[in-house]
Amino acid sequence: MNFQQLKLACSVVSVSAVIFASNGVKAQGQTPQIQAETQTSNTYVEKSSKKVAQFAPGTSTRSGSSYIGVGGFIGFEDDSALGDGAFSVISKIGLSRNFSIRPSVLIDDDAVFLIPVTVDFPVDDIADTGIQRISVAPYFGAGISVNTDEDSDVGFLLTGGVDVPVSRKITATGGVNIGFSDDNADVGLLLGVGYNF
Repeated sequence: MNFQQLKLACSVVSVSAVIFASNGVKAQGQTPQIQAETQTSNTYVEKSSKKVAQFAPGTSTRSGSSYIGVGGFIGFEDDSALGDGAFSVISKIGLSRNFSIRPSVLIDDDAVFLIPVTVDFPVDDIADTGIQRISVAPYFGAGISVNTDEDSDVGFLLTGGVDVPVSRKITATGGVNIGFSDDNADVGLLLGVGYNF
């Protein structure tokens, strides 16, 4: 057996071992259970099962449901497309109970993609009119902004805002985005409404 055949045999064995080992893995979104037994003084004690944390995109977070919607972006600086006003397509995709990704596209002459990962806080009632409660759910985070103009630059993004559950299927949102690219910082206000899923 020469060296090439040995390498091929090792590769086949490695791939087979990975396939065999992954056959028992549960589908994503399910929580695998891990059982352990220990022997103490000729008695077996079964330990409780442990849950392994997993991300399940689209899950509800502490701030409410995931959503997709539309809105408007008001820019306060005119140094880049992030500082201009624009129509926007917004979304929130829950990753876990505490974290979500909030990709948005600002559409003007050139598109700007905002991709922050946020920490979501629980919904809190700020007013109760007797007929309807008004609740807000704050969030903040960081990510990247991708500008598609002739410079096509990628910059650092800070974001913070609130989600306001309007009904079971509708969420209003408002947030401030600060984008850092080249030697400037652009600030804008994003207001929108989303359909919960």
